[in-house]
Amino acid sequence: QVQLVESGGGLVQAGSSLRLACVISGRTWTTYAMGWFRQAPGKEREFVSAISWNGDTSYYSDSVKGRFTISRDNVKKTVTLQMNSLKPEDTAVYYCAALSGGAPFTAARQSQHYDYWGQGTQVTVSS
Repeated sequence: QVQLVESGGGLVQAGSSLRLACVISGRTWTTYAMGWFRQAPGKEREFVSAISWNGDTSYYSDSVKGRFTISRDNVKKTVTLQMNSLKPEDTAVYYCAALSGGAPFTAARQSQHYDYWGQGTQVTVSS
């Protein structure tokens, strides 16, 4: 079983930075691709970023490309999302998710392929 716990959310002003962390437990998680999704009030959950199991490949949504950076440390069992130049439209609950070997990494933008999810952390960006 894999468990994911996010942290690092908060209330910040536009233009600020936040660093989200996702701590993972489970024996085989290092072979999983990892992703971040977000859901704003009244909207569907949307893809933010994903990273392959070895960190060699990463994807970003167009809305965060150039501002957010995903990384992982398989020794510390942590995936992080560095968010810079935050905008009010980044306000959402951010979820960490693990994609097991059942789907290729090319499917990482699609939430239905992820097997495990964290409880989410709130990010609020004021204008």
